[in-house]
Amino acid sequence: MRKKIPFWKAKKLEEFSVFEWESLCDGCGRCCLNKLEDDDTGDIYATSIACRLLDGETCRCQDYAHRKSIVPDCILLDIATVKTARWLPESCAYRLVNEGKDLAWWHPLVSRNCQTVHQAHFSARGQIEIYEDELSSEEDYLQHITGILCEGR
Repeated sequence: MRKKIPFWKAKKLEEFSVFEWESLCDGCGRCCLNKLEDDDTGDIYATSIACRLLDGETCRCQDYAHRKSIVPDCILLDIATVKTARWLPESCAYRLVNEGKDLAWWHPLVSRNCQTVHQAHFSARGQIEIYEDELSSEEDYLQHITGILCEGR
């Protein structure tokens, strides 16, 4: 009996159903941590500042269906974004599949366990210092930079 090839190996992103697209998300929550881009250099920095809708324990959006209307600058991951966003983590399943790579062992589609992304320390769990709606000024963002995600253009 032949083993069925997983959809993420058999299809291109453009061919995924809505269900397949959504299931590709590993639930790390790192795309929901704020990023800062240096206007002069193009460098993109990671922060420990979370979107106000991110649940720090589950690393999932608390109102996924309405997120764009609640948080207008929420970036919806679509094929165009995946192909151009330099800030996506190197471990992001969308990025990996787009680059023709396989999913990590801890990805829920591979492990069949939604907790392995947290157990392997690839999620935002424990990384959140503050939520964006708790900041009082734009200057406060600079205090929460955790590192560089990618260098300039």
